[in-house]
Amino acid sequence: MSIAARPTRQRRAVLAALAGEEGFRTAQDIHALLRERGEDVGLTTVYRTLQALADADEVDVLRTPDGEAAYRQCSKGHHHHLLCRECGVTVEIEGPAVEAWAAKVATEHGFADVEHMVEIIGTCRDCAARG
Repeated sequence: MSIAARPTRQRRAVLAALAGEEGFRTAQDIHALLRERGEDVGLTTVYRTLQALADADEVDVLRTPDGEAAYRQCSKGHHHHLLCRECGVTVEIEGPAVEAWAAKVATEHGFADVEHMVEIIGTCRDCAARG
């Protein structure tokens, strides 16, 4: 049984921390939140748990502009994200046009069995209004 499937106290704590978040959070963010809540979970355990959850497709992971992994509990199934670079708010989107474009480009270049990840990063309406 993988670490992602084991219902450990630490796994439950990490999942609970992610459940209340709208945006993507780094392992350090999640670790800090757990410490604020009085949870005794080490940073290494948070990293391992998040990686196992990502491997099991229980959380989504993306790379921040500075290359750090960030995690979010998302809906199941293939989707993409709109991510605000200011506040971190995240919107899940389905992208039929993206799917068609990825398949077309792959075919044009002779690629098969293609996967893709698309994250659209910008500034949300609220942050843009604050200027």
